[in-house]
Amino acid sequence: MSTSMTGTAGTSDFKPALWTPGDWNAFFGFGTNILVNMLVLTGLLRFVLKMPDSLVFGRILPALGLMMCLSTFYYAWLAYRLAQKTGRNDVCALPSGVSVPHMFIVTFVIMLPITLKTGDPIKGWSAGLVWVFFQSFILMIGGFIAPYIRRITPRAALLGTLAGVSVTFISMRPALEMYMTPQIGLVCFAIIMLSWFGGVKYPKNIPAGLVAIAVGMIIAWGSNLFGLGLGGLSVKGVGDAFASFGFSVPIPAIGEVFSGFEFLGIILVTAIPFGIYDLVEAMDNVESAEAAGDEYPTTRVLTADGAVSLIGCLMGNPFINAVYIGHPGWKAMGGRIGYSAATGIMVVVLSWFGIISVLLALVPVVAISPILLYIGMLIGAQAFQTTPIKHAPAIVLALTPHLAAWAKLQIDTMLGATLSAAQTVGALAPDKVGAVKAAAIASLPQQGVIYHGLEIMGGGSILAGLVLGAIGVFVIERDFVKASAFAFAGAVLTYFGFMHGEAVGIGGGLGVTPGVALAYAVVAAGFLAVEKFGAGSLSVAHPEPPLAVPAE
Repeated sequence: MSTSMTGTAGTSDFKPALWTPGDWNAFFGFGTNILVNMLVLTGLLRFVLKMPDSLVFGRILPALGLMMCLSTFYYAWLAYRLAQKTGRNDVCALPSGVSVPHMFIVTFVIMLPITLKTGDPIKGWSAGLVWVFFQSFILMIGGFIAPYIRRITPRAALLGTLAGVSVTFISMRPALEMYMTPQIGLVCFAIIMLSWFGGVKYPKNIPAGLVAIAVGMIIAWGSNLFGLGLGGLSVKGVGDAFASFGFSVPIPAIGEVFSGFEFLGIILVTAIPFGIYDLVEAMDNVESAEAAGDEYPTTRVLTADGAVSLIGCLMGNPFINAVYIGHPGWKAMGGRIGYSAATGIMVVVLSWFGIISVLLALVPVVAISPILLYIGMLIGAQAFQTTPIKHAPAIVLALTPHLAAWAKLQIDTMLGATLSAAQTVGALAPDKVGAVKAAAIASLPQQGVIYHGLEIMGGGSILAGLVLGAIGVFVIERDFVKASAFAFAGAVLTYFGFMHGEAVGIGGGLGVTPGVALAYAVVAAGFLAVEKFGAGSLSVAHPEPPLAVPAE
């Protein structure tokens, strides 16, 4: 924990700085991160769910803006209180916003199927609201359990599974987008690296994030003069975007929430496991902040996420709030308290005035991608930098379920797109889609792609990574009783489908993936046997730390 002090610790008269020069860097970095997520979210609502603009810009986005403003203001206040309590001016507020994984889950697993089934996007919207309604209460209740879980779980396991998320679902997409348009992506990435890694200062201390975005815009718009069209921007697109201008404030949607209860059976199947996912993710992110020097109370963080998500839901927002990965990154670039509150104000302006589509038409998304890659790099590195070096193998073990989940997502997306294209050109009859997909998946092992292994290992990846990482740490430390306890927890979680399964339940009475659950139980019993009967005879009393590097 950081001991950097700029005041007298514990003095009630200490007044933390509300804004520092570094807050500009963090604001442009985090603000663009939030902007990208809002642009993606808007695209999902308009082009995937086919929701009318009156619903998207008049109801959903204003409610989302209110939720995110409450969240960012609360975490700015929490950071102020921590700075005041410790007498430090280097406290960084926790970043927060719409949960990105859940943004896609609630869209494709809840709202889209119900919209297609009923032919009514309003029904899909109501179902999404109910999904968030239940998740909010899971977060608020779980907030009182989470501190205990943090105490018994090794830091390498918490940060290792978080690193898995950052390497796969945070870093890979922006990295790939950069190389799709390298003339913009790589140039902007170099601008960011020079400042945030290399310490290079730009003229008049202009934030690196702003410099990168400005250079990206210049390249994108300048390329249009030569007919290259880098970044996909056009004057016509800007003109069309202005059609979304207007002023809308949140309107209560309590009736829509309760009308969605007719889909409760479908909703609970995913709301419960993803509520638990939220608990673990929030714990990981609080642990990450503590490793960077800022210790926040887990219970208050989780209950705040649940409370603001519930408010957003009741006002019409079908997306849940979450503490974001990235606190160490924003802190490293100078973010303190003000960047969080400023982002909240920005979100209200964007969502209540309907100008998100205008920004999308002006700024190439590829200019923002390097900022997300930078955050992913820092989080992945933090897992190794703030834990004992001998725990490094456990961190790598915690990464593996996320690699499996990411690879499976790529395969599933490719198969879905291929089958859809085949139907579009008339090369595949609708009643043959299921059979063709099953045959394609069955043929993958012959090509060296172990699809079923990806499916099982990647199921519930954040929980699987945490359990595997904890087992790895305790085995390295030769604490076989605790290793056995986590293996047994893995057996229980797997039995009910929270890990390594496709759905919550007990299958045919033997669990969702009974073979994996049984294997965890056998491992748990084996660790206990080693502790009781053979720990001393199996190895030396003080084994060499793994990955020991010989001195030169």
